[in-house]
Amino acid sequence: MNPLLGRPGAVAVENGAVAAHYGDPLREQRQLAEGAGLVDRSDRDVLAIPGADRLTWLHSLTSQHLERLADRTGTQALVLSPNGHVEHHLVLADLDGTTWADVEPGTGAELLTFLQRMVFMLRVEPALATDQWAVLSLVGPRADAVLDAAGLPVPDAVTPLDGGGFVRRMPPIGDGAPVIDLLVPRASVAEVADRLLAAGATLAGLDAYEALRVEGRRPRFGVDTDHRTIPNELEWLRTAVHLEKGCYRGQETVARVHNLGRPPRRLVLLHLDGVSEELPTPGTPVQAGTRDVGRVGTVVRHHELGVVALALVKQSVAPDAALTVGGATAAIDPDDAPAEVDAEVAAARERVRAVRSANMRA
Repeated sequence: MNPLLGRPGAVAVENGAVAAHYGDPLREQRQLAEGAGLVDRSDRDVLAIPGADRLTWLHSLTSQHLERLADRTGTQALVLSPNGHVEHHLVLADLDGTTWADVEPGTGAELLTFLQRMVFMLRVEPALATDQWAVLSLVGPRADAVLDAAGLPVPDAVTPLDGGGFVRRMPPIGDGAPVIDLLVPRASVAEVADRLLAAGATLAGLDAYEALRVEGRRPRFGVDTDHRTIPNELEWLRTAVHLEKGCYRGQETVARVHNLGRPPRRLVLLHLDGVSEELPTPGTPVQAGTRDVGRVGTVVRHHELGVVALALVKQSVAPDAALTVGGATAAIDPDDAPAEVDAEVAAARERVRAVRSANMRA
């Protein structure tokens, strides 16, 4: 059993793997935003990928430029379908001859099956390591101070831990709250947690983390994405895709959409009226009148913003459109108005039209 589910006030998420909250989810959100909260994310799947050919191999399979990834650094990468749809989102760390990947809960076995099919004669040995390793996240402006007080390294990127595992600095969530992930032996979760709590952190549930993640427009694979999602619709085009690397599966779609125009949908923050106690589930349509114009992903109760959601909506949806989600009135956050097509993209479109016209005349 997960030892952090036995702590006072713990209420488990629906699948029972980690704590949704410890009795006061809104207070826990404020702790992440203003102090330092320890979030149990040990439901994430973990893969270990050792071997001399691991980086060039992963470079050829994913959207990220990895063949020269430096030791003790990390990044994000995507596995795409041949048509450019997102099939997996990987958070990577390379450390002492092994590349570690943590992925969404329940997706590790499928990813491993894909990777094993692609090994061929290369020196690489991917393995599912979820039973041995767990992810914890220390979140908030006091995260560095807590690590230092606990006698743990404060990372610039990826720093090894005594006894195995590492600490890794991640992009902030919420309104700039720092995030530091710890990969620790699963048998040491309680010990590491106690060490951080004694140094000034407080326990916070996954609900609090998710609320700040939504505020920061940070998508989750399989929740804020669907089978049609391409990287260009999300921030992953910036964080998990290298637009100048060589060929990889799905690259043609990514390059074409990037060079010739806007993607069909965009990720936005929706504000919902919050009248209903029951929040819409991921996949609920976003409607303009009776017409479906998108789908919601994560929906949360935020300690300052009220009920908000991440949603993929069509590019044609106006910033001030009157929308509904499952009967609730919804509005797009003003910061998420669609970007105007710049001159370079417009010129590229004209070039394509000219080429097509010339081909037709020929």
